[in-house]
Amino acid sequence: MEAPHGGDAEGYEASATVMEKLLFYTRNLAVPARRDVDDATVLEGKRLFYGAGCIACHKPKYVTMTLEDRPELSHQLIWPYSDLLLHDMGEGLADHRPEGMAGGSEWRTPPLWGIGLTATVSGHTQFLHDGRARNLVEAILWHGGEAQDSRDRFAAMPAQERAALITFLESL
Repeated sequence: MEAPHGGDAEGYEASATVMEKLLFYTRNLAVPARRDVDDATVLEGKRLFYGAGCIACHKPKYVTMTLEDRPELSHQLIWPYSDLLLHDMGEGLADHRPEGMAGGSEWRTPPLWGIGLTATVSGHTQFLHDGRARNLVEAILWHGGEAQDSRDRFAAMPAQERAALITFLESL
């Protein structure tokens, strides 16, 4: 089968060299820089995010391990705001379709870095695995299961505090 835009001698559109360069690029591509890190509202929102217990799953930071073949990725302080683990998110988000090791109500905690640029980059503000949340407030309110307590703390906040927490998320 011919590659639609050419190909190498083996019929691949991208040679092994091009693929190596592409992988190097994507592995080393930086996430967007945080914005407004010293803004009083962002700092208040961060305090509320931590206080609501959101960091139980959205763990702020890690230091990467040693990778002998990739020293450029070793010992890097990263701020993904995720534990990258599966969590039971309750019946509200359940699709009852197990995938791999995940049951029908389990989802991997997505990194939140760059979430504040979703509209700019993706042209929408739909969140969660199926895009059902139209904004970050809805995404938080859909949390259940293991995240129910944090969701309830957010829901109980006065409107000004909820807005500050969202402003923090938008700074990521």
